[in-house]
Amino acid sequence: MPGSPRRPLDRTPPRRGAAGAFTSRRAPGSRRLRGALPVSSRRFSVGLALVVVPLLVITGRLWLLQGVDSGEYALAATQDRISVRDVLPLRGPVVDRDGDPLAYTVEASRVTADPTLVADPARTALALTTLLDVPVSELTDLLSADGRYVVLASRVRPETVDAIEELGLDGVYSEDDPVRLYPAGSVAGQVVGFVGREGAGLAGVEQTMDEKLAGTPGERRVEVGSGGHPIPSGIDESTPAVDGQTVELTLDSDLQFVTEQRLQEACQDGATTRASAVVLEVATGRVAAMGSCPGYDPGDYSRTDPDLLGNPIVSSVFEPGSVLKAVTLAAAIEEGRATPDRVLSVPGSIAAGDVVVRDAHPHPPIDWTVTGVLAKSSNVGTIMLAREVGDQRLEEYLRAFGLGRTTGIELPGESAGILQDSAEWTASRAANVPIGQGVSVTTLQMASMYQAIANGGVRVEPRVVAAVGGQAPPAPASTRVVGESTADDVAAMLEAVVGPGGTAPLAQVEGFRVAGKTGTAQRANPECNCYAGGGYVTTFVGFAPADDPQYVVAVDLERPASDAEGGQVAAPVFADVMRQALTADGIVPSGTPRPVPVLTGPQP
Repeated sequence: MPGSPRRPLDRTPPRRGAAGAFTSRRAPGSRRLRGALPVSSRRFSVGLALVVVPLLVITGRLWLLQGVDSGEYALAATQDRISVRDVLPLRGPVVDRDGDPLAYTVEASRVTADPTLVADPARTALALTTLLDVPVSELTDLLSADGRYVVLASRVRPETVDAIEELGLDGVYSEDDPVRLYPAGSVAGQVVGFVGREGAGLAGVEQTMDEKLAGTPGERRVEVGSGGHPIPSGIDESTPAVDGQTVELTLDSDLQFVTEQRLQEACQDGATTRASAVVLEVATGRVAAMGSCPGYDPGDYSRTDPDLLGNPIVSSVFEPGSVLKAVTLAAAIEEGRATPDRVLSVPGSIAAGDVVVRDAHPHPPIDWTVTGVLAKSSNVGTIMLAREVGDQRLEEYLRAFGLGRTTGIELPGESAGILQDSAEWTASRAANVPIGQGVSVTTLQMASMYQAIANGGVRVEPRVVAAVGGQAPPAPASTRVVGESTADDVAAMLEAVVGPGGTAPLAQVEGFRVAGKTGTAQRANPECNCYAGGGYVTTFVGFAPADDPQYVVAVDLERPASDAEGGQVAAPVFADVMRQALTADGIVPSGTPRPVPVLTGPQP
């Protein structure tokens, strides 16, 4: 108030807890933090997030499952019920030239089970035992086994499978399991070959023609229920299999049987350990028969010595011996170095480098005609003519006749034989090759050489497949190796081998003129890699009728403990096989007599 004295300002701080303008309205120690929530609010937010976020995730996932991905999962569920099964094709048959079956396939199945789906193994086994012809105890053990796949029986007939399916047994199924049958047994077994457990060809024509014979598999997609059986109204989609093609061979089954039977007899003579023969049609080079002893049954190959599962006629080589002399003399005639009537003074031996080559039987110098050199199988006379031809030219003729290369026949494992380049021949090798030593051939190559001579000098590559799927393959290659007149001269000289004074009268076939040549070559001894103690390979190759050749037959016998000559043991086998070939084919006997050969020169 005016006139009243002013009171001094009290600067003393208020007492804690006293009321006043600056007294805090909050409890002591509860200082406000700028921008933060109370602790209770934070806990609530975290809890809310832990609940809401999973709910949002679950909701989103359900939306994806029921909306976006529903079709995909429905398809996956269906696929889980789809059973995909291969539909195996029937392998194509192999037949002979007349359509008679040598191999064919029949439908069959493999009955299997998933033990995890078999609720009562004993009861299921009891239901199957009679149908499968398997003991109940064995089936029970299989149906109780661990795992999801067991084989209950193989090669089950279609009607048996139908009966099993009608039972509707849970966990019991069937798979295609075709059976390959060989109704001819061992006849032509080495040519036909066999198939393995997986159905692929492993030998013979079964192997080389596997792609054509196998066919193309199909597929069946079936919707199945919990027991593994098809749902009648479910998915059933199939792609049919395409069966294999028929392979027709050039073989004559009757001639094949006789050939193999005659070889079996040869193998039982106590000295012959292996025997082979092949029959070729002269004009076409087709194989009419081909066999060897010992052979095998393709339907029982698993119990056969593996060493016997090949075809030695195309894969085994041997030194042909004197049968090669016909080629050497053909070269001499073609080169103008000889004629059938040319006379040579032939000594009993001839030097060749560091060796001396002798004729099979000692003799003083003899004046033989070239025909006589061949008829008497003179080593010395042949070497004399070969030297006039020359090593290089002789090698060219040998290769033209098919030596040193494969024939291309439709069989696996064919050997090219062994023919060394003439530039590498030593003096002794140059003397041995013309007489069939130091060179190796197969039985098929040996037959092919004589097919060229019998066919007027034209060699046709041998073939054993006549048609595939009803279509004939391209014609085999043919090559003129010598002129027709040369071939005719050699054929006439080969008749002298079978005639009086020759080395193979046992090769004659009644009523027919026969031309051919014997061979007796040293056999290599595998124990010492030398000739000593190896025995011999005896051979005979020829054709008939000589005046109109139809068939060539080549025979070779491996005789480790014998020194018998080809004219004694191989020629009779030739005669029996050739007789069957000619008579079965209705070949008319020769209408002209055998010409009388001149074997020696004019006598003083």
